[in-house]
Amino acid sequence: MNLENIIPKDGPSIEEVKKYIKKYSNELIVIKCGGSVLLDVSLFNQFIEDISAINHLGLSVIVVHGGGKNIKKELDKHKIESKFIDGLRVTDENTMTIVEKALLELNTEILNNLTNKEANAKSVTPKSENIIKITPEKKELGFVGNPKKINKEALLNIVTEKKVPIVAPMGVGDDGKIYNINADVVSGSIAKELNSRRLLLMTDVEGVLDKDKNLISEIDSKLALKMLKDGDISGGMIPKINTCLDAVNNGVTGVVIVDGRKPHSILFELFSDKGAGTLIRK
Repeated sequence: MNLENIIPKDGPSIEEVKKYIKKYSNELIVIKCGGSVLLDVSLFNQFIEDISAINHLGLSVIVVHGGGKNIKKELDKHKIESKFIDGLRVTDENTMTIVEKALLELNTEILNNLTNKEANAKSVTPKSENIIKITPEKKELGFVGNPKKINKEALLNIVTEKKVPIVAPMGVGDDGKIYNINADVVSGSIAKELNSRRLLLMTDVEGVLDKDKNLISEIDSKLALKMLKDGDISGGMIPKINTCLDAVNNGVTGVVIVDGRKPHSILFELFSDKGAGTLIRK
């Protein structure tokens, strides 16, 4: 395997990559991408490069994509106002049609870009091989669900074929209808179901910061809970940390909140000593 041809020039050093490949060789890595990574062209291209590098290294990775900002763009176009309850978008039938369209377009875009890099990938959406059964969230949220059952065999079959599943954050209810799901929650559910070695949540922040706004490179669940209680972790970081805690307490070895705005943050997180965010362990 010629690592020089696989790892981008501005990625981690080949020596470091060699050191870490073995660590992940029989493991599963789940990566959730969202925020700027999906909107900023250069960040998106680097994300595609990173995922295709992991695929070319022969490692097993599952990608879950969000799409909040893309959905907002589509809804604005149709002049539809979004209401949020506890950080979740209220989704009526009309909104859901637009959400589904935005997410499916994004899913196809990720798939096509990976294919152009000669990486093997496969779409996993309610339209093609749905893997998520949901229970509806609060009634007032409309078509918003929570994963009830993940079809892990279907996912593992794709991984065994050395393909990268590209999972859209949607599932099907008992009513046969499609529901929107928070992408962090989807990635956490998949990581737990598959006991993955790593769950990476890509965000638009550096990671978890202390009171003086300095990055904390590693915390355990006890400290994370204390920071939640003391209000040191707030806003949009709360659901992320809850997903992390749920995952590390249910079989996932480590969850990392990764700064997706940094060049090749995925590769630096997995294959370098310094990482690219905050690692949360049990």
